[in-house]
Amino acid sequence: MKKMILALALLALATPAAAKVERAPWGTSPDGQKVEIFTLTNAKGAKARISTYGATLVGLEVPDRQGKMADVVQGFDNAQGYKQNGAMNGAVVGRYANRIGGAKFTLDGKTYQLAANAGPNNIHGGPNGFNTRIYSATALDGRNPSLILHMVSPDGDQGFPGALAFTVSYTLKADNTLRIEYRATTDKPTVLNITNHAYFNLKGAGNGDVLNHRLQIFSDAVTPTDSNHMATGQVLRVAGTGFDFTKPKTIGKDIDGPDPLIKATPGWDINFILRGQAGKLRPAAIATEPQSGRTMAVWTTQPGVQLYVPNSGRTVPGKNGQQYGPRQSFCLETQHFANSPNIPAFPSTVLRPGKIFYEVTEFRFGVGK
Repeated sequence: MKKMILALALLALATPAAAKVERAPWGTSPDGQKVEIFTLTNAKGAKARISTYGATLVGLEVPDRQGKMADVVQGFDNAQGYKQNGAMNGAVVGRYANRIGGAKFTLDGKTYQLAANAGPNNIHGGPNGFNTRIYSATALDGRNPSLILHMVSPDGDQGFPGALAFTVSYTLKADNTLRIEYRATTDKPTVLNITNHAYFNLKGAGNGDVLNHRLQIFSDAVTPTDSNHMATGQVLRVAGTGFDFTKPKTIGKDIDGPDPLIKATPGWDINFILRGQAGKLRPAAIATEPQSGRTMAVWTTQPGVQLYVPNSGRTVPGKNGQQYGPRQSFCLETQHFANSPNIPAFPSTVLRPGKIFYEVTEFRFGVGK
């Protein structure tokens, strides 16, 4: 009898969990709309939790080298938590991720005025960007469970031209890759730059700072910014600077370095120009956390990636009673470059009627030795 019980227990441990999608209510948005949360689970037990508020990645559980799961993204217990803290954690950012200089741009001879919500500049699409919207959701079950989220941004939304039909899909693949795909069409010429603003800590969200994480970025140059954190149009080679992540180094190594661009932030908040051809899926960065052994490889079709580490002294209450303090997470925001609508030399962010905006980013999780 004991042998039978032991055999059944071993069989249960050896049998992979069924991949699935679960749906549940998640309270209401700050303006009173119903919000849902979906949990994608793959056969290895990894989980991604996504809210219809802001198409937000609320949680992401992946294993360490011992097989122990931990949630590696910061988030909040409900939609109100995101609003109260002015947080972008895990949200889809648009219409324009990052900054637009002077909160305006000219397209086809017409100038469009946006909200100046970052000093004199516009950031992340304005005060009511894509991270505050309620999306309709379609779940797809199977070996690689997916969630498709859709909404329409009307003509003139936050000052941007064109009615924009926008879709983002999350797929949790069997190999612990989280794949994010963005699609959009417009009925008028417009500009568009989309990213996901996940805040990662591979030790587990809320488990101390990320300064010991080792990071490699597949980039030889950055786009410097001025005193308002606005891209100037210049390109700076990283060789010989603190921005050189061409070989793995800890996030903390040069975060307090003497470079004026680093001191101005202070710390990391800059766009890296990725190697290879934009539009093709290719490696952008690899992060490794030595204690847990967790690794995260970022692949993208986008031309750049913004490295950001929260540097202010502010601490905010996160999900499950956690406290998120400075330098306790890092962001690798795959995107086009800041201020591209005003800098012709940068890759274009213009989307025209009849064209389809399509970008992909994958976060591939594993474990190192």
